[in-house]
Amino acid sequence: MSVTFDRRDVIAGLSIAGLMLPEAIAYSGIAGVPAQHAILAAIMGCIVYAIFGQSRFAVVSPTSSSAAILAAMLATLSVTPAQKMLLVAISVALVGILFLLAAATRLGALSSVISRPVLRGFAFGLAILITIKQLPSLFGIKEQTGEPLAILLQIFSHPRDWSLESIVVGLTALAILLLLRKRPILPGSLVVIVAGIAVSVLLDLQSRGVAIVGPIDLAGIWAGPLSVSLDDVAHVARFAPPLVLILFAESWGTIRSFSLRHGENVDSNRELRAFGLANIASAAVQGMPVGAGFSAGAASEAVGPQSRLASAIAAIGLAIFSLLAAGWFAFIPQAVLAAIIAVALLHALDPTPIIRLWRLGNDAWLALAAAAGVLAFGVLNGMLVAVALSFAVFVRRLSLPHVMHLGRLGDSHDFVDMERHPDAKDIPGMIILRPAQPLFFGNAEPILAAVTKRIAARPELRVAIISLEESFELDSTALDALLEFDAAMQRGDTTVYYARMHDHVRDLLLAGGGSDLVARSSFSVDDAVTTAMGRENNHATAS
Repeated sequence: MSVTFDRRDVIAGLSIAGLMLPEAIAYSGIAGVPAQHAILAAIMGCIVYAIFGQSRFAVVSPTSSSAAILAAMLATLSVTPAQKMLLVAISVALVGILFLLAAATRLGALSSVISRPVLRGFAFGLAILITIKQLPSLFGIKEQTGEPLAILLQIFSHPRDWSLESIVVGLTALAILLLLRKRPILPGSLVVIVAGIAVSVLLDLQSRGVAIVGPIDLAGIWAGPLSVSLDDVAHVARFAPPLVLILFAESWGTIRSFSLRHGENVDSNRELRAFGLANIASAAVQGMPVGAGFSAGAASEAVGPQSRLASAIAAIGLAIFSLLAAGWFAFIPQAVLAAIIAVALLHALDPTPIIRLWRLGNDAWLALAAAAGVLAFGVLNGMLVAVALSFAVFVRRLSLPHVMHLGRLGDSHDFVDMERHPDAKDIPGMIILRPAQPLFFGNAEPILAAVTKRIAARPELRVAIISLEESFELDSTALDALLEFDAAMQRGDTTVYYARMHDHVRDLLLAGGGSDLVARSSFSVDDAVTTAMGRENNHATAS
C-alpha cells in the first residue's frame, strides 16, 4: 500500500471509528448475531480494504442491507449459537470467493445488474422494513417477528405493553442524533452511545424495564462444536449470490459517487478483489459480510481523509475502543441502538430520488415495485424480485421494435432520424432505416418484421439501406433472422444494402453463409448510399 502519512488521516480514522462502533453493534442486532462478530468484521474489513482497495472514503464494514439479508438467512435455522456462527462464517467465505471469482473473470459490470431505480426502490423498502423491526426495541416490548404489518399491528394494538422509559430514552437519542447530523465532524452515534451507557448505569434502566444489549465477548469466536449439516450449508449457500449483488451494487455506487465528486479513478474489478479479500478475512474471525455502506462513506467524506491510511487507523481505533470499553457495552439501551439504526437509514428513507423519477415520468414504477417486493416478500425474495425487474426491463426495452427512418442533413454526409430532424431529406429512390436496438434472439424477428413493414409501405422503391450500427455482434438466432430477412427482400425485388456493419458481424455472416450481404455492406451510411446509387445506375444502363 503506497500512502503518505498525514495527521488528518489520524483524526479522520478516529472519527470514523467512533461511527463504526455503534453502527457495528446496531447492525449485529439487525442480523441477530452477537455484537463482537460485527466489530471484528469491521476491523478486518477496514484493514484489508486499506491494503487492496482504492477509495480513501470507503469504510468497509457490515451494512444494513447485508445485515438484513443475513437475518433472513438465519431466521429459519434451528441450530445452536456456535453452529449459527459457523454457518455465518461459511456464507461470508462464499461471498468472498464469489467476489474473487468475479474479479478474476473481470465482471466489474456486475454492479449494473441491478438498475439504479430498482436499487433505490430496494433500499427504500429495506429501510422501511428495518425501521419497522426497530420499533419493538423503541417501545420497549418483546421482540416481534413476522411481516411488517403484523409487527405494526401487534405494537399499536397493545399500548399497555409499551415501556414509557424505553420510549423516552429512544426518542431522546433520536433527537440528539438528528441535531448532531448538522455537525458531521462530531461522531453523533458515539456521543449517544456514551450518553446512553451513562444514563443506563446511573439510573439502572434495566431494573426499570429498559432492555440493554448485554455483555460482548470479543474472544467468543470459534467456540463450540464445529459441525453443521449439509442441508444447512446448502441453505446458507443460496444467500451468497444475493449478498454479493447487494454488497457490490451498494458499495460500488457509494465509491463511484465519491470518486466522481473528487476526480479520482477507481477500477471496479480491483474493488471486486478488495471486497472478496475483505469478506474472506471477516469469515476467518466469524464476522458478518462487509461492504462500503453509504452512511459510513458519507461520514468519512465529511471528515476528509487524505488516504486509505485513515481506514487502517479506523480499524485500530475501533479495536482499542472495543477492548477498553467492552465491559460497558452491556449497558447500552436497545432503544438507543434502534434510534441509531433509524438515523443511519435516513438517506435510504429519503423519497426524493423516487419523486425525481416520478417527475421525469421514467422508472418510478420500477422503484416502487422493488420497494413493495421487499415489504411483501421479505429480503431475499425482494432481492430476487429486484433483479428480475432489472432484467425484465432490460429485455423489454431491447425487444420493443423501434426503427428510425434516416434522412440526409442538408448537403452533409450526416444521416439522422427524420422524426427528430424535420429538415432532413429522403434520398430519392431509396429508404434508409436503422434499428434502435442491437439485434439479438429476443428482438431480431420483431425488429426485422418492422423493417419489412416499413419497406412494404413504399412499393415504388427497389432499394433499402439498413444501418446496423447498434449491433456490434449477432447470436445465431439474430444471424438466421437477418439472412431470412434478406432472402425475403430479394424475392420481393428489393435490394438491401447494409451500412455501419461491424467487423465481428461481417465475420459471422461470412461464416454463416451471408457473403452476399457482406458484399453489399459499407462502413458508413453515406458510402452505402453512394454504392447503392452507383449499382442501381449501372443496372438501369445495362437494361
